[in-house]
Amino acid sequence: MPRVTYTELLHALVEALLRLGFEPARAELGARLFADTSRDGVHSHGVNRFPRFVRMIQSGRIDIAATPVRVGARGCLEWWDGRRGPGNLNAHASMERAIAMAREGGIGCVALANTNHWMRGGSYGWQAAEAGMMGVCWTNTLANLPPWGASEPLLGNNPLVVAVPRAGGHVVLDMAMSQFSYGALQAYRERGEPLPVPGGFDEQGRLTRDAAAIEKTQRTLPIGYWKGSGLALVLDLAAGLLSGGQFTRMIERDPEKETGLSQVFVAIDASSTGTAAATGVDQVIEEIAARTAAKGEHVRYPGQQVLKTREQSMRNGIPVSDATWEQIRGVGGGERQ
Repeated sequence: MPRVTYTELLHALVEALLRLGFEPARAELGARLFADTSRDGVHSHGVNRFPRFVRMIQSGRIDIAATPVRVGARGCLEWWDGRRGPGNLNAHASMERAIAMAREGGIGCVALANTNHWMRGGSYGWQAAEAGMMGVCWTNTLANLPPWGASEPLLGNNPLVVAVPRAGGHVVLDMAMSQFSYGALQAYRERGEPLPVPGGFDEQGRLTRDAAAIEKTQRTLPIGYWKGSGLALVLDLAAGLLSGGQFTRMIERDPEKETGLSQVFVAIDASSTGTAAATGVDQVIEEIAARTAAKGEHVRYPGQQVLKTREQSMRNGIPVSDATWEQIRGVGGGERQ
């Protein structure tokens, strides 16, 4: 697959957003969030998701001018309305607000209603960690995960992010509630590769490593089987309850119309426990890194592969298909006048 430099990709995305009518500062941030996601190897939620993002703007599902507004507050908890603005910009603003609250009071929580898909949830975990904060955030989604024992998707594949800052490399867990996200399934299907482990059920109800078969049934396998199903449910309940927004059952199932999501962003000042605790974090990670890998495997902590991929992308370029590159460059009719 062809590669482009990070600078080239960022410039093309900024130009595309400007042609769509974004204000310059919002175009720069939105483009950076997309580019950083692909730079870090999460292509399904980076530039590969950009064409759908554009279509939702063009269909009116995303209001590019809308910014979040605070509708209430109590102690360290604030309620915000995303006004169906761009999901990644809304999420970034929400975590930024939670970080500011944590700097003042040790912890901050922003519950965001009426927003759009946040693209890569891990972006906001990295955002918190780079500010020296622990970060926790999650979102609900359209129904695309069956409750355990059922065949019809009724739960959201609700991503959960937990970030722990560390000078030697932040620990950032970013996981969907299924063994593979739909973006990952699409990537495996397009490459013609089987999944490394079973990821869902085929039409005969058998576990399979065939991504296309799972996409057809929409019976993805929850992480931890019934445990992942339960976690998906409580994340949806918590997001809708805390934000006063929609629950998964209220969100349209068409991915091109998936809007009005509920999200929660928590930042905790990690510096308050002192250097001894930070040293303890380092010792835990160093002990894991020192373990001998099992045959055919390698030992790593959450976020470690991202750092490796990031360095490779900056050195060798970011893979972008010709079709996606042309779509990005063609947004709004090509180059700005």
